[in-house]
Amino acid sequence: MTARTPRLSRLRRLTPGRGEDGAGRSGRRRGAAPKVVALGGGQGLSASLAALRRITGDLTAVVTVADDGGSSGRLREELGVLPPGDLRKALAALCGDDDWGQTWARVIQHRFQSEGDLHGHAVGNLLIVALWEQLGDPVQALDLVGRLLGAQGRVLPMSAVPLELQALVRGHDPARPEDVDTVRGQATVALTPGEVLSVQVVPSDPPAVPEAVAAVLDADWVVLGPGSWFSSVIPHLLVPELLDALVETKARRVLSLNLAPQPGETEGFSPQRHLEVLARHAPKLALDVVLADEAAVPDRESLSDAAKRFGAAVELAPVARQDGSPKHDPELLAAAYDRIFRMHGRIGPWR
Repeated sequence: MTARTPRLSRLRRLTPGRGEDGAGRSGRRRGAAPKVVALGGGQGLSASLAALRRITGDLTAVVTVADDGGSSGRLREELGVLPPGDLRKALAALCGDDDWGQTWARVIQHRFQSEGDLHGHAVGNLLIVALWEQLGDPVQALDLVGRLLGAQGRVLPMSAVPLELQALVRGHDPARPEDVDTVRGQATVALTPGEVLSVQVVPSDPPAVPEAVAAVLDADWVVLGPGSWFSSVIPHLLVPELLDALVETKARRVLSLNLAPQPGETEGFSPQRHLEVLARHAPKLALDVVLADEAAVPDRESLSDAAKRFGAAVELAPVARQDGSPKHDPELLAAAYDRIFRMHGRIGPWR
């Protein structure tokens, strides 16, 4: 038990729980969709959300806030705000497939091309930051953007303050391949030519967004990954209150692995090594299922052994696009999640 546990208990009391008669939270009955929380950032989280919105209408994205590159980095440095880029991508992924949803998804993802200061800025980043300044409440502003877009789910930042990612990297300087250096900044960590040994965030004890903690505690399923392992997935485990919620939640937890190692950040990593570094950063975390593409796992036994250390079963499924790119197919990933929720879920309100 940590000093933060009493606060988690208070949050749990504030969120309605399951009834013994089979009713779900908020009065949901059997037959309702599962309540799912997805954690991550960037393209990996977007892929997961695009799949999950196809199988549940009760979906919350909890997004990393350590980005310091591109448009997000410029806005963060100039205005002192949370980096909006990964939040924008999550909102776009939750847009519907109708004309309204797809039009707004394109609009907020649009980047200006110019010779001036607007070059490279995404429309959605500017919209989100403008509402933050107008409303003074990041969560309220993101909820308002979601309503404008018709987003099929909610988007929350994982922390209330912008974070700096720091990594211990062996061989960051190719001229000193055995030296270990501290590398600062998400954009730099993601592209390092060296071997990332561990990551941490600054400040080291950042406040979690209460709504994100409450969502994790009240979920039926929590999905972690896919995404940049050290810069989008693991940072959620470095926010103490959020990690406590992930450890204590009654939800089932699925870890979705990447289709291929990421150049720089996880170059040469096997699927099981991804689990090993996750365990080093969060040794108390338990998992129920590890999802991987069957074509991306050359050694199934080793992956199964690594998953067992978390208490998890391995589910292999074809989830990659058929064009050969290391990207998830939304329909195939949705089918895999749906099968996992049905096969591994407790008797819950969606069964």
